[in-house]
Amino acid sequence: MIPSSPFIPFIFFLFSLLTAAVVQSKQPFFPSAIYHSSLKKESSRSPSKPKPILPYKTRYFPQELDHFTFQPQSYKIFYQKYLINDTHWHRGAPIFVYTGNEGNIEWFAENTGFLLDIAPKFKALLVFIEHRFYGDSLPFGKDSYKSANTLGYLNSQQALADYAVLIRSLKKNLSSDSSPVVVFGGSYGGMLAYWFRLKYPHVAIGALASSAPILQFDNITPWTSFNDAITDDFKDASLNCYEVIKGTWQELDILSSKKEGLAEVSRIFRTCEKLQYIDSAANWLSEAFIYTAMVNYPTKANFMKPLPAYPVEEMCKIIDTFPPGTSKLNRAFAAASLYYNYSNTHKCFDLEHGSDEHGLNGWEWQACSEMVMPMTSSSQSMFPQYSFSYDEFSDHCKSFYGVRPRPHWITTEFGGNNIEQVLKRYGSNIIFSNGLQDPWSRGSVLKNISDTIIALVTKKGAHHADFRGADKDDPKWLIDQRRQEVDIIQKWLDEYYRDYA
Repeated sequence: MIPSSPFIPFIFFLFSLLTAAVVQSKQPFFPSAIYHSSLKKESSRSPSKPKPILPYKTRYFPQELDHFTFQPQSYKIFYQKYLINDTHWHRGAPIFVYTGNEGNIEWFAENTGFLLDIAPKFKALLVFIEHRFYGDSLPFGKDSYKSANTLGYLNSQQALADYAVLIRSLKKNLSSDSSPVVVFGGSYGGMLAYWFRLKYPHVAIGALASSAPILQFDNITPWTSFNDAITDDFKDASLNCYEVIKGTWQELDILSSKKEGLAEVSRIFRTCEKLQYIDSAANWLSEAFIYTAMVNYPTKANFMKPLPAYPVEEMCKIIDTFPPGTSKLNRAFAAASLYYNYSNTHKCFDLEHGSDEHGLNGWEWQACSEMVMPMTSSSQSMFPQYSFSYDEFSDHCKSFYGVRPRPHWITTEFGGNNIEQVLKRYGSNIIFSNGLQDPWSRGSVLKNISDTIIALVTKKGAHHADFRGADKDDPKWLIDQRRQEVDIIQKWLDEYYRDYA
């Protein structure tokens, strides 16, 4: 982790994440589904390959490097991974496709049990397609991240074209051209699912976009919205909890000016090695609070890390039960430890040497090219106040990659401004599902646009909670949300088969 850089890997994704809400250097926060491992186990090991997903078969598709030019290099082939489950499928039945995010596809398949749950009802073929430049789908192998010359082929438009080509080929090979396709995605994958429906309506009859912040670009959504939502989540759990976290950064700042400040912070944070930067502790805390707000699921989960049900509330209980006089920093550390060490198997924390366990580093390039989502923090936020400068960010990207971002490209390519009026005229068969506890929800669609473009919003839902597999402890609101999604998809399919006949 390099504290002076705005590229400190998290997970968005997904969407989505990159943080820079540090104490002294006020820099922008750029989300994605990226995170770093902040724990060092007793026996340090290199990240292992994901275990095979038992319900799925792994396949590889020969994909062309560049779908939009006809230069000789455009025809270079790389092998794109996808997972497939045909347990309930028969020829002509629906195909449900997950549009892969910024990470290895097994990770998303493991955390999208919703599709496995509904496959029997629809007799659906399930397909999870890995996004180019992530996981094992590396067009240039180990050199894929070598420079802008290779990374230039990593963007959302190429990814969408990959999905279209693969789906059409798959249907042909299955001799099932009549099978309707519905695309699903969460976070960045949800954005891709929505964009896919817009760009390839002849390939997919509908899209379910969960926690998709398609309005997080330009000035469509207030730049403070992400951090404001997290602040509200912790305030709702406990006002004292919010005040403790908000005051933590000042205590860190005071320690940074002391001669033995780093040693003291290293002791409080039980670091495996003495810290080199005070900002590393600030980023470590911020990451814990951000991701816990994102995955504040109503049941136990292991998406980011193993966590109990409603972990925001559990964090605040930890903070609130400390005796009077305990420093804010000690309380915040204890709360963050719930995120990093809920399993209680780790003896120390590695704050400055993260690893990319899910093959996610490509998001840094995407944030420096097309996925520019400005974020700031206000004086009312539980995080340190910081601003955003396009010029400073552009200069950083230029020095890091040799290219400058195109901050308005996404809204030029896919739209976003005046979305109600635009989609009402030409869009159809799209579900935007969101939970208001998810900080990404404020950059998504929260109201119905038409009879066929539906917003399903839950007050307590977290980051694509609806995509998780059904659990016996699921609350009624989550059960109802999934039931509505199934009913709407059934309607799309009924209309398709009626028209096809």
